[in-house]
Amino acid sequence: MNAFIDVLTAIALLLGAFMSLAAAIGLLRFPDLMSRMHAATKPQVLGLLMLLSAIGLQMRTWSLLPILLVAWLFQLLTVPVSAHMVGRAGYRTKHGRPDLLSVDELDQVVAAVIEDERTP
Repeated sequence: MNAFIDVLTAIALLLGAFMSLAAAIGLLRFPDLMSRMHAATKPQVLGLLMLLSAIGLQMRTWSLLPILLVAWLFQLLTVPVSAHMVGRAGYRTKHGRPDLLSVDELDQVVAAVIEDERTP
């Protein structure tokens, strides 16, 4: 039984490390802010879940489960919000590449806000 749990732990660790590596490579290789933002959030949260699962499997104690769950839930709740804020800030400061967007839903909203700021 211990060998089976060790194998599951190793698989979870390797999957978590692979997902974190994929996120890092995506941050370096993707061409624009929006793509990089996607690479920083999606695989990173799943990679952290795999790493925390490996810790939980290896430690084999129920008292650790709430701590691991809180760590993962905190990451799950904060990563999309921070990515959204970075994306909006990048869009407003023109760090995006509009030629890569198929639909630009914020263009009219940002133009209206800029127009409202200019009128006294």
